[in-house]
Amino acid sequence: MSFDAQVIAAYGRHLRVRDSTGTEYSARPFGRRLQLVCGDLVRCVAVTVHDQVHIMELLPRRNSLSRSTTHGEPEAVVTNISQIVVVMAPLPLPDLFIVDRYLCAAASSSIAALLVMNKMDLMAENATTQQGLSRILTAFLAAGYKIVYCSALERASLNTLGIALSGHTSVFVGQSGVGKSSLILSLVPEADITTGELDRNDEGRHTTTSSRLYDLSGGGYLIDSPGVRDFAPAIESLEPRSLGFIEVDRLATECRFQDCQHLREPGCAVSRAVATGTFDDRRYESYRRLRRLHQSLRDAQGARKKN
Repeated sequence: MSFDAQVIAAYGRHLRVRDSTGTEYSARPFGRRLQLVCGDLVRCVAVTVHDQVHIMELLPRRNSLSRSTTHGEPEAVVTNISQIVVVMAPLPLPDLFIVDRYLCAAASSSIAALLVMNKMDLMAENATTQQGLSRILTAFLAAGYKIVYCSALERASLNTLGIALSGHTSVFVGQSGVGKSSLILSLVPEADITTGELDRNDEGRHTTTSSRLYDLSGGGYLIDSPGVRDFAPAIESLEPRSLGFIEVDRLATECRFQDCQHLREPGCAVSRAVATGTFDDRRYESYRRLRRLHQSLRDAQGARKKN
């Protein structure tokens, strides 16, 4: 007997799936070619051994959050989502280039994006940190991103976050140590996850090693994902002209050349906006870095195909 289900937890090739009745099963892909991640819709058959099911087929993905390998090949992280939630905190200090790359992946795949500034209690303790982060967050707001400010210790802020998640299938992404697991425990108290402390260098430890989908009491679903020290969006999924920078996308229509890469070309509206201060210079530097990374990953992909 075959049935359709969704992957709700992925531990390598050990999976947990849930069918339309809400029944959950332990599952394994049938064959080595099936590479499955949390959120995937799959076709399964029941087997009698160990009460497991075999996953026989991956059903079409509506979308995916994918990263690039060092060889430039795409690798799905999660699929079939409607919102990417990028979590930041005052500590560890935000790696804004990672934040930007997640936002670019969302924009390029037409997935909604939400920024969450967590651990607001820490931000209030340090005036210098507060001033620096306020400037950074102002640039994101000016670009058009929505930001939720919260703390796992403040119920009112968690209620605001819950409203922003309601009705969505969201994935939490971000650096290790920003408090994703603590937020999930506050939103889903029955979640079976652990939390960790920052190490001596104020960098987070990886406490989440797999992806898991949780039901939200206010409606919708939330997928946790492992914390990262770096993230490179899959190059095929990035919008080629703007690489997913929404400010660049808006300005590019005014460039002299249609194939302008917004680096050193004459008549570039993006460069002009940076010079006049209407496009944040840090965000522009992030665009330049991603443009270089995009090219290097394309080169690595091409070299691999030649070999």
